[in-house]
Amino acid sequence: MDLQLAIEIFIEAVFDVFHKAAHCILSPLETSRELFRWFSSDDSKNMENPDGGLDATIPTATLGETDPAPTERQTTFHQSLNTDARTCRDVITELGYPYEAINVVTSDGYVLLLERIPRRDARKAVYLQHGIMDSSMGWVSNGVVGSPAFAAFDQGYDVFLGNFRGLVSREHIDKNISSRQYWRYSVNEHGTQDIPAMIEKIHQVKTSELKNSQPDLEEEDNSDDQPYKLCAICHSLGGAGILMYVITRRIEEKPHRLSRLILLSPAGFHDDSTFVFTIVEYIVLFLAPFLAPIMPGLYIPTRFFRMLLNKLARDFQNYPAVGGLVQTLMSYVVGGDSSNWVGVMGLPHYNMNDMPGVSIYAAIHLAQMKHAGKFIMYDYGNAAVNMEVYGSPQPLDLGEYYGLIDVPVDLVAGHKDKVIRPSMVRKHYKLMKEAGVDVCYNEFEYAHLDFTFSHREELLAYVMARLLLVVPPPRKQYSQKALKLKKKDSAKFTTSRSFFSRSRVTNVDNTAGDN
Repeated sequence: MDLQLAIEIFIEAVFDVFHKAAHCILSPLETSRELFRWFSSDDSKNMENPDGGLDATIPTATLGETDPAPTERQTTFHQSLNTDARTCRDVITELGYPYEAINVVTSDGYVLLLERIPRRDARKAVYLQHGIMDSSMGWVSNGVVGSPAFAAFDQGYDVFLGNFRGLVSREHIDKNISSRQYWRYSVNEHGTQDIPAMIEKIHQVKTSELKNSQPDLEEEDNSDDQPYKLCAICHSLGGAGILMYVITRRIEEKPHRLSRLILLSPAGFHDDSTFVFTIVEYIVLFLAPFLAPIMPGLYIPTRFFRMLLNKLARDFQNYPAVGGLVQTLMSYVVGGDSSNWVGVMGLPHYNMNDMPGVSIYAAIHLAQMKHAGKFIMYDYGNAAVNMEVYGSPQPLDLGEYYGLIDVPVDLVAGHKDKVIRPSMVRKHYKLMKEAGVDVCYNEFEYAHLDFTFSHREELLAYVMARLLLVVPPPRKQYSQKALKLKKKDSAKFTTSRSFFSRSRVTNVDNTAGDN
């Protein structure tokens, strides 16, 4: 706490200097007037400081004296540091909703935070998954009225908020894991490790809770017989991850336990993008062999600079001219997308305590997708390794396996989205339609971050309407004879080999070596 206080005081002092300097330069007449007051005898005793503090004279007394007559002393009241360190839990509980945190451990040892707004007796559940450089905070950041998580809970859903691996806190069962080891993962691990672990935990929790209220309920491997319906709402990279999850589970003949997918500007196809992203693509692919060993993760490493970024972003909102300039620059960097990038950087999940980052291997993977013009799994740059992992010298082209998707899919694009253009979402739609998937496409006048961080009533109404198309299963009562038959049949169930469990990039030293 002493370190945090010292950091806050130092940052406050730095910003005070900048504020004072800007004040003096932009308001020379007022500065002269203030200087005149400072040199006056009594004029400056009860005035407000240019830095936002307030000088005041207050009465005081020392206890224990024989005559504790009040004396006067000068003091200054300072405004609190303009940062926001709230967590998703704080936002949910402050609004009066129930909250539960569940730690999920993946098969490769990563510890993920699965957050929940619980309705334990609900037979319909929804799983929300964020995109790159984001967290579960995006689903609750618009308050009660404009947040998908709260809207779903109010409609009777048991709400689960997933968090991908990739926080600067480096949560892992190996407490001594190095930064280089922790950040060695691609989008593959999001789809074949993170999402499976969280959905299996949801299945375990829901089945157990519903079984308590229905003693004859029997847990089944067949997702058609599970006692609840689970829908997924995913944004950006979360959309690519959930598609990868469903397809790989179907290839492995394992249940994915999902009843509907609602994908908001899903990643996967990126060949139609701006010139800026094309430059980034070639830089990443060219420098990958050199960057990966020395900079495995892209994140802000220290508490001081994370707090500095959060405060800077929040202060920009108090200075519209400066904030507008920074917003324009950031919008240009990301290809002209008009999302409120400055406002998002000031949200609580970008604070001094923790912050989402991105693995350099995930960036390489996205660059590979863009370069190939296909929705591919990670290319190890080595035919022998690809053969061992995928059974072919080339990485799996997920678009060719869209016929395995056996649940309805709703694709939503943003007309103003320059990060993932509508043409790329329509590419998902075209391939799914050709493969016979039950898919719908809709388009709104939104930019990329508007799907989660902005209050959009039209979008929220559409998402809730699509959720309501999934009817929760009726309560089932089984006889003892039926239960015995089900147990006997389930013992005969076998699955194919799980070659995706070997797709971890940590097993390969020459990652992306040919790119």
